[in-house]
Amino acid sequence: MIPDFAPPSADALPLWAVWKGDPLADQAGPWPTASGFAAKAGEICLLPDASGGLAGAFLGLGDRAQAGRHRFVLAHAAALPPGTWRPILPEGLDRDEAALALLLGQYRFTRYKGSPYSGPQFTCPEGTDAAHVRALAAGEFLTRDLINTPANDMGPIDLEDAARALADEIGAAIAVTTGPDLLRSNLPMIHAVGRAAEQAPRLIDIRLGDTGPRLTVVGKGVCFDTGGLDIKPSASMLLMKKDMGGAATALGLLRMLALTGAADRMRIRVLLPVVENSVAAASFRPGDVLTSRKGLTVEVNNTDAEGRLILADALALGAEESPDLMISLATLTGAARVALGPDLPPFYCDDDATADALSRASMAVRDPLWRMPFWDGYESQIEPQIADLDNAPSGGMAGSITAALFLRRFAGGAGRYVHMDIYGWQPAAAPGRPKGGVGQGARAILAALPQILP
Repeated sequence: MIPDFAPPSADALPLWAVWKGDPLADQAGPWPTASGFAAKAGEICLLPDASGGLAGAFLGLGDRAQAGRHRFVLAHAAALPPGTWRPILPEGLDRDEAALALLLGQYRFTRYKGSPYSGPQFTCPEGTDAAHVRALAAGEFLTRDLINTPANDMGPIDLEDAARALADEIGAAIAVTTGPDLLRSNLPMIHAVGRAAEQAPRLIDIRLGDTGPRLTVVGKGVCFDTGGLDIKPSASMLLMKKDMGGAATALGLLRMLALTGAADRMRIRVLLPVVENSVAAASFRPGDVLTSRKGLTVEVNNTDAEGRLILADALALGAEESPDLMISLATLTGAARVALGPDLPPFYCDDDATADALSRASMAVRDPLWRMPFWDGYESQIEPQIADLDNAPSGGMAGSITAALFLRRFAGGAGRYVHMDIYGWQPAAAPGRPKGGVGQGARAILAALPQILP
């Protein structure tokens, strides 16, 4: 589904969005008050006309002082009766955010059950950059669809097909290195992690734009993670179709960059190391020592810490071009969820100006991120006795930080490096965010780029 607004129509019903305590439109008469409407966040009041039909509706925005708690509250409008509705927004409400909420509320994953969205349609609110909002929603819908698709239909081959389809849509160049060619191309850790699976591991390399600063985005693409020989318990394996959420978010971001025209002023490269971490005779083993593209050796102390291994080779490859900015997106550690929960991904960056731009943009566009430190004092934890690096330090503390430190070892050469430890999943339904796959960080990156790469 490609989200879009309905064309303007004289028959469109008015939808007034109102803050709690604000006066209601004169056209409503006493009905809203008599029906108990209090403008609580997401509350809807349908307005009858003289013949018993619909004359319009109110949608509550909640308490203005608590607006930060109600992200994308206008997505509740998806519960309105089918038809075309014309949103009327109060002064001070961010138009683009409200319009995006209306589109995000229409998302449904219906590949295996149900029918496509058939609910209300909305005209674009006045004062909105409609093309920009459509681009944001289109990128987010792509990310959600990819994450929500189970691994039997979203293995490495399928993810490559999705990447090729997007490259064709936006006019990007794409190259894919697969199976034994990974070894010939000096991408040994991607090969080691994925060699046991029925579908061969691969490195997807997409390029768009030919002028301006260089932006390289690396997305973790573990299409399913059993944990390898350090196999996960069943409960921990249930959501592992989402372990390619970094790659899905990178593709969603690429779609946003293309559709908003941001790709016209920069050289974009998206690198996706794509594997299944499977259990078979060819599985890499605990205790193995792998040699990376960069030449650093890595002792495998847990085969369930495979994401950082494939990212390392892709980061080393990306850094060889010395991009102005390199970003890794990965569903990497449970430690990040313990620290900050599912809604607030940590990010790591040594450059204060870049980090500040990302932090400000993330809050402005309601795509929250929280800066965490590359804490040099923990470097010794990722240095084992018999190799340069340890992929799974013992002790269980600061797991997200040590993973980020591990990745930083391979990003040297990039002008600036940002790592985002995302979750990629909405555990409970919220406005505009049904339970299931969700993009994190892409809109924040898009909003911050004009300040980071002017």
